[in-house]
Amino acid sequence: MAADIGTLELTFCGHAAFSIKTPGGARILIDPFLTGNPACPEHLKQPKHVDAMFLTHSHGDHLGDAIRLAAQHDAACVSIVETAGWLSKKGVKHTIGMNKGGSTHVAGVKATMTHALHSCSIQDGDQLIYGGEAAGFVLEFENGVKIYHSGDTAVFSDMKIIGDIYKPDIALLPIGDFYTMDPVQCAYAIRLLGVKTVIPMHYATFPVLTGTPQRLRELTADVADLQIVDIKPGETLTGELRRLAAV
Repeated sequence: MAADIGTLELTFCGHAAFSIKTPGGARILIDPFLTGNPACPEHLKQPKHVDAMFLTHSHGDHLGDAIRLAAQHDAACVSIVETAGWLSKKGVKHTIGMNKGGSTHVAGVKATMTHALHSCSIQDGDQLIYGGEAAGFVLEFENGVKIYHSGDTAVFSDMKIIGDIYKPDIALLPIGDFYTMDPVQCAYAIRLLGVKTVIPMHYATFPVLTGTPQRLRELTADVADLQIVDIKPGETLTGELRRLAAV
């Protein structure tokens, strides 16, 4: 890795949900799909503290518990502007509605919203509401580490721009197929990004999500110094990508 992950702790909550303890001690969630997530361990479904949440898009398996957790922890929700407006109407007090290419600072993290190729709608009772566009985030932490969470997406050529400008140390990329990239597209995305540490996500949660980390490894065996780190739900990465099993 180009930067020392230091005291940053990255916990996989299953599907596309991640919990991060920042070097400054803040607690953030990305796509907080917890209570309805069959892959999420029970001990992660009720976090004790949340400072901020980053929502890549508003499908239920990403929006998840955002409203509940925002109310319980007085946490900020960062999302595309249309989703932020809907969250405000639902009583979320601290929304940051931004758009692609923009950056904001929250909980000690610099967050830049990036493009994604995916749909974005909100299931509100029996209505399907437009939620803006799907997105990704590049999160830069106090120690200089940059994590790119692509959100749900197909591969797109402008991933090279994300790699060239932001040079992420770690990329969280979907491999499940059907709703997102499969391992073939993800392997291409890795080459576009130029990233050397990849954590696969959005696979195996449901039977239709058939992509595997092993297939991704096979397709990227020629990429020098690449680490495919397939942490399991409940596991944490810290230090120099040291794996901590859930307790």
